[in-house]
Amino acid sequence: MPRATRATRFAGLLASVMMLIGAVAACGSTDSASGSPAPDSSGSAKAPASTAFPVTLTHKYGSTTIKAEPKRVVTVGLTDQDAVLALGTVPVGTTEWIGGYKGAIGPWAQDKLGSAAAPTVLKDTGTGPQVEKIAALRPDLILALYSGLTKAQYDTLSKFAPVVAQPKEYNDYGIPWQQQTETVGKALGKADEAKKLVDGVEAKFAAAKTANPAFTKATAVMATPYEGTFVYGSQDARSRLLADLGLKLPADLDKVIGDQFGANISKERTDLLDQGVAVWIVPDTTAAVTKLHQDKLYADLKVVKEGREVFVKESGDYGNAVSLSTVLSIPYVLDRLVPQLAAAVDGDPATKVEQPAS
Repeated sequence: MPRATRATRFAGLLASVMMLIGAVAACGSTDSASGSPAPDSSGSAKAPASTAFPVTLTHKYGSTTIKAEPKRVVTVGLTDQDAVLALGTVPVGTTEWIGGYKGAIGPWAQDKLGSAAAPTVLKDTGTGPQVEKIAALRPDLILALYSGLTKAQYDTLSKFAPVVAQPKEYNDYGIPWQQQTETVGKALGKADEAKKLVDGVEAKFAAAKTANPAFTKATAVMATPYEGTFVYGSQDARSRLLADLGLKLPADLDKVIGDQFGANISKERTDLLDQGVAVWIVPDTTAAVTKLHQDKLYADLKVVKEGREVFVKESGDYGNAVSLSTVLSIPYVLDRLVPQLAAAVDGDPATKVEQPAS
């Protein structure tokens, strides 16, 4: 999958629903309509910790009320853990997407974990959240913001704890990092802290744009050689990185992509890649690049001939951080991506776009 394959997430949906129904019967349930928090180890209900509660959050499947400060947060959204950590809470459970990190916590977020125990890592192999394992973690809040959660999955998980699903105004897996952070802030009773975090990262984007005025005059596209050429749409987090830096996405990008986070394009639409800069997320920066340039249709584009390509190795920390694009990973990304973009759009074909040292 190109770091979030929808096909695999929705394959076998009928089987998934049946599994979820069985899990509910096996595990028991709580009253999701009341939004009652889970009892603590003493058996007593948690009391509201601040005037921030109760808080009601709207999403794709309606609204969810959180009555008290959550203490046991499970993230079903594939990148939601970073916003939770950034706000000082360590989730009890996270959902693995990229792999290779203990607790699904990347190096850009390790200092927020500190000496706390790493979260339990859950899996989603395409049949939906691991309901029994989530229930066993006794969550008092389940976050599914960067997700493709179905209504059936939402209803099932809501029997264990309040669930905040993905927003209805964006495609699945399409929530902007700013809204993700601020929604998590409201859910945790830390709206002001969340806004400060967002402002801090947006200031880094603003500084990069000021230092590189060529960004606002250039177009850009983000792609990966997945089953041909897979291009990310405007609602994908990776494309948003480029837009937040002032680069303009192709005018007809979403017309080609449709209502998806991205899609494979036909050979006839190879021209979509001929922008001021083409950013590629690739398996490696040697053989994969050579293979790309063996495609005559692509190799003949000006973006190739004029050296305006940026390559990001998908399996390293840098590539993983690009794919997550969270409030914690973005500063890590900007330190590496901005110099590459600046070299690509400087107007001099002789300028080499260097790979980051790490």
